[in-house]
Amino acid sequence: MSVSPRVIGIVGSAGAFGRWLTRFFEQRMQLQVIGHDPADATSHSPEQLLEQADVLLFSAPIRHTPALIAEYVQASAGREAGRLWLDVTSVKEAPVQAMLASQADVAGLHPMTAPPKSPTLKGRVMVVCEARVQRWQPWLHELCAALQAECVRATPAHHDKVMTLVQAMVHAGHLAQAGVLRGYAAELGDLSALLPYRSAAFELDTAIISRILSLNPAIYEDIQFGNPHVAPMLERLIGQLQQLQAQVLQGDDAARAGFRQQMLQANRDAFGEQVLGDGNYTFERVGYLLADLTERQSLSVHLPEDRAGSLRALLHVFEQHQISLASIHSSRTPGGEVHFRIGFVPGSSDMAIAAAAAEVDDSGIGRVLER
Repeated sequence: MSVSPRVIGIVGSAGAFGRWLTRFFEQRMQLQVIGHDPADATSHSPEQLLEQADVLLFSAPIRHTPALIAEYVQASAGREAGRLWLDVTSVKEAPVQAMLASQADVAGLHPMTAPPKSPTLKGRVMVVCEARVQRWQPWLHELCAALQAECVRATPAHHDKVMTLVQAMVHAGHLAQAGVLRGYAAELGDLSALLPYRSAAFELDTAIISRILSLNPAIYEDIQFGNPHVAPMLERLIGQLQQLQAQVLQGDDAARAGFRQQMLQANRDAFGEQVLGDGNYTFERVGYLLADLTERQSLSVHLPEDRAGSLRALLHVFEQHQISLASIHSSRTPGGEVHFRIGFVPGSSDMAIAAAAAEVDDSGIGRVLER
């Protein structure tokens, strides 16, 4: 028999993802949400969550989650039978194992993103580990559909091994690059001094570094230290770099041949033509976007009415002012609003662009964002 929740309880409700999940459940799924967080003195107590919540979701720091779940198992003392327990941490084996000590249905979720600005996870991946899901399975599928994520199902053990490559290796590589850049800063200048020389690859790498360094450091720390499979992966990563270093130091034709065979040909064969072709095409598309974003004459506009014809009306304003467009891209503002960035062909009249922007604002078609 399928069931539906009346109340969602979130442990860690004051955290960034806890706040995002609260909005999602309340606004998207029209459910009552109660939450506990030590950082929020006004939040509900753990006892209230255990007593009232049909679905209990743990959204706490990775290092504290298993012990926290164990406390809830002990305090619940069987009351959780017939309910659903979930977690959203980046490591799955330990939290899921801790939840399995309860009598609840259990699943581990891992959204592969920081809390997005959008109301759903559309366009993002979420790993789903259904450890013990029986009567709650239909609703769990309903939740996945409402989140609009691209769901990938895995066991907790497989998830954690994959995350050593998808998360820990990527983060480690970029943090190492950040350290190298910092070390060269006194000689060659900081990142702002290097970016004028950028390639697309360098710009992408430094954007990822900036992203990592801008978000919660505790998350990145726990991804490295909280997954037991990370240390062996780092040993392999260091081994690859040491091999390359040895070849470069050797510097002769034999070393070059080894580099071509080991670093290029063997890896190319392992990836395969299809994967390489798809990845190269993705890189080219991102490169085109980066090039468009360098256009100095541009406007960003939010369309407040989500209706057919809104974009056509906006573009008609620029046509009336005889302004030719070079590019148009949609994205989201820091506040989560969808907006369009419109680039104009070089040499466009600044006066015409200003007049068009004023018309967009005055007519109510859209709102021009701060330039």
